[in-house]
Amino acid sequence: MDERDDSDFEREEEEESTRNVLKDRFRLSVIKIAEAEGKKNNMEVSEQVMGCISDLAFKFSEQLAKDLELFAQHAGRKSVNMDDVILSAHRNEHLASSLRLFSSELKGKEPQPEKKRKKTSKKEDKTPSAALHIS
Repeated sequence: MDERDDSDFEREEEEESTRNVLKDRFRLSVIKIAEAEGKKNNMEVSEQVMGCISDLAFKFSEQLAKDLELFAQHAGRKSVNMDDVILSAHRNEHLASSLRLFSSELKGKEPQPEKKRKKTSKKEDKTPSAALHIS
């Protein structure tokens, strides 16, 4: 193997390791949520069901992330924005309307940027503002 193959292999190994850590943390979070919801509703959730739910949720999250990335790329952007997230929910109208409401609430809380003054060119600076044109 040459140097490039080694670095590619190491990068792929590191990415796989990171993915596994994320998947484990995600799984633990899902289990905690399932246990809390079960307790709240006086129900017990089996370990098999929790494992299945966490795997499905992780796969769904991976697919959602890929879709969001593609939506942003299609719009010519390098980063995902709220419009992409809302677009991803287009098949679930209730979710899409909830996301739109959430987005508008977030926009209402953001400080409004001050409007910047448009710079004038040197040519415009030299022309009198009250010029009279005779035809």
